[in-house]
Amino acid sequence: KCTLGPPKPSISGLCHCRSVTVSGGPLLRVEGQPLSIRCDVSEYEGPREQDFEWTVTRGTETIKVISTFDDRFTDRSLQDRIQSDDISVSRLADNAVELRIQEARVSDSAIYRCSTPSTDSVISGNYEADVLLQVVPSSLIVVPDAPNPVVHEGGSIRLQCNVYRNFIEGIYLSLTWSVKKGSSLIEDLLTFGPDLGVTVGDDYMLRYTDGGMRLEMGNGVSHSLVLSGAMPDDQGMYVCTAKLWTREQGIWNRIQEKTMEMGEVTVTPTENSLIVQVQDNITLSTGETLLLTCSVSAEASVELEVMWLMNATRILAHLSRDGVLTNTSDVVDMRRLGKWDFQIKVHGVEMSDAGLYECNVNAWVQRDGGRWYRVAEKISDPIRVHVIKQNPDYTVVLSSSVNAKFSGDPTELECKVTNMSNLRSGRLGVLWLYRDVQPGDVPVSTHTIVSLDENGNLVPGKTYKSRVEAGLITLTQMEPFTFKLRLFRTMDADTGEYMCAIMAWVPSRHGNWKKVTEYVTPALKVSPVLGVVARRLREATAAGSTFEMSCQANIQNLPPGTAFSILILSEEAIGSPSRKLASLGPEMVLQLEDWGEPGRQDSLMLVKTGKREFQFRIQAVQVTDRGFYSCEMKAWTKQPGEDWVEMAKGVSNKVQIAFAHKGPTFDLSISSDTTSVFPWETVKMECDVSVSGTSPTADDVAYEMKWFLSRLRGSNSAFLLASMDRWGIVRKAPRNDSSDCSLERLGPRRFALNIHSTQDSDAGGYYCTATPWIRSTTTGVWSKAPEVTSQRVFLNVKFALWDSMKLPLLYGICASVTVGVVSLVLGLVCAHCCCKTTTPTPRSHNKLMELEID
Repeated sequence: KCTLGPPKPSISGLCHCRSVTVSGGPLLRVEGQPLSIRCDVSEYEGPREQDFEWTVTRGTETIKVISTFDDRFTDRSLQDRIQSDDISVSRLADNAVELRIQEARVSDSAIYRCSTPSTDSVISGNYEADVLLQVVPSSLIVVPDAPNPVVHEGGSIRLQCNVYRNFIEGIYLSLTWSVKKGSSLIEDLLTFGPDLGVTVGDDYMLRYTDGGMRLEMGNGVSHSLVLSGAMPDDQGMYVCTAKLWTREQGIWNRIQEKTMEMGEVTVTPTENSLIVQVQDNITLSTGETLLLTCSVSAEASVELEVMWLMNATRILAHLSRDGVLTNTSDVVDMRRLGKWDFQIKVHGVEMSDAGLYECNVNAWVQRDGGRWYRVAEKISDPIRVHVIKQNPDYTVVLSSSVNAKFSGDPTELECKVTNMSNLRSGRLGVLWLYRDVQPGDVPVSTHTIVSLDENGNLVPGKTYKSRVEAGLITLTQMEPFTFKLRLFRTMDADTGEYMCAIMAWVPSRHGNWKKVTEYVTPALKVSPVLGVVARRLREATAAGSTFEMSCQANIQNLPPGTAFSILILSEEAIGSPSRKLASLGPEMVLQLEDWGEPGRQDSLMLVKTGKREFQFRIQAVQVTDRGFYSCEMKAWTKQPGEDWVEMAKGVSNKVQIAFAHKGPTFDLSISSDTTSVFPWETVKMECDVSVSGTSPTADDVAYEMKWFLSRLRGSNSAFLLASMDRWGIVRKAPRNDSSDCSLERLGPRRFALNIHSTQDSDAGGYYCTATPWIRSTTTGVWSKAPEVTSQRVFLNVKFALWDSMKLPLLYGICASVTVGVVSLVLGLVCAHCCCKTTTPTPRSHNKLMELEID
């Protein structure tokens, strides 16, 4: 509809008229906020660019505000605001402008009119338009509550924003929660309003739908946004923004906005607070139980998934966050001791269980939507488990408790285990072995008699199966660890060597038994034992008397062709090494064993006086013959064309020769004319024999002298240098040195050792021994008295440095001078005879040298 004039006809025959429009009103704005009012003109004639004028009307008063073509158009009261650009007009197009106020004032409330001067040929349409502007005081206040600055992963972040304002009809509120993470742009989490709707940021839509982000509206003032299941990515600076809106012509128009920082929130990762610990290294013995505890601590509320690893690859046990236990076995078990402690148990550890053990922990957090996500994973420091192979240890002794004297008698062998340790829940088994022995004690073959396995089953050997099943051979176990083998009827074929093998069995982790230790005893020879009795027939009461004893074997029912042999043994004291004196073999050949004293071979006699009896005699017993005497007898059998085979052996009791010796006592001393000599000198050492008590005459005593040298001071090892027997015969040991020694008798009881041309090898400790021989005044028999030994005297051989070097030095100097003189003379002769004088060729005086010379 056109006004103010008749319509203007157009070429098409339609009617056109000017139209001026402003923003639809009324307009509601807030004090202090910028505002703008748009004005458009259309359907006009004239130039394309149109001019505009703005006026305000308050009541009956109209004030000119601003014009696009007249600088003097503005009212004086608004000049300052126009000059400061607080009020301005901005051209948006040729036919559109916008009135702008930078900071609206309540006094700016009025009716604003936009006018356009006419450029039409005919006035038609409207040339002005009005809009009502209402500016209300600013009452929007945003006061956020600071959130918890540190939140553990999995916890909740509460963002509370308090908004205060005056409620004015037509003005609506919206709240936006945003976060700024590091240097990235700020991103919106959630916006509520202005139409009571909720707008969620793109990156947070899934979290909002899962319930991990929820809005809690308060009493109209306090409004909160809660983020549950906080993650490290949630940390940043949180911001609360309140906006006021008006709805103009169906479009929301923001009229005021206030943004406040709520505070910095740091989300502590669970990984930082998650601590996984296992105790220190541990050492176990095989068969023991391994217990390891994994202690976990965390500041956040999480669910734990635990795995035990061995050597970083092998999974021993796995406990899920739901409490489901997998990967265990009969050997490995795992249980949860509390919220934070997890224990693994390995039964009966073996050497293969040694290694590095780790506890792997995964921490999980559940979101409101039911989804689980892993927030941390940590592995404990590996601990080393040492396993020591500590098998059962014990000692086994094999003995014969019952010996068969004849064929058909019982034999009982006892295998006793002592000093048992580390058996624990193990068991013992036994294996009895027999080894046949041929003449000469040569083992032939080994057979199993019977065994007791780990389950207590009796297992007979193949060769002895019939005798075991018939009860002729039994195996019994006596407490605590004694095993007895009994042969009820010992046969000739049972003669040989017997061994006992004790085996230790321990339960394995697979439920069966495993042999870990086996000990085989030394062989015990079993043969019929020969009983031998020794009796004294004549007692030696003094030196020079006769000693006789008999040896008899107690045995019945001898097989045809049985023969006996005897060996006479002597000992100086019980337990001392025995000495063989004489023996008679089964062929009755006398053999003097260690009886090698010259002149006494005829004083010993050993004869057979009965079928099982022998007699031993020593005539003219001497002091050195005192001691204990016994007989070792053996029974032998022989088949035609074969060698003698031993059947039985026995040793008799001991018979003692003990009589009081009332003769003189001898002592020996040594001296030397010097203890330090130079090489090539002679040294004399004397040994003096002293006699106390009744001293025999010089014709009734003789001495056997020996000289010894020990090159190392304090050493007990010495070697014989020379000796002189009681007849005066001298014997010297072979020497590799240039020195020599000699012996001489200086008196009845004085003897000397001379060392001639001493060398450094002659240094050391010297001592002598004397063995007196005394002749009985009644019988005229010589008897040997105990040997006496002197103390040691040490000889030092000095080294004469100058005497040893002066001759080599003199020879060297003479040789050097001789060689020098001969060399000088030879040089002069060669120079005189071989060198000739030559005439030098005259040189050319030309300036140019000859070509040959060049």
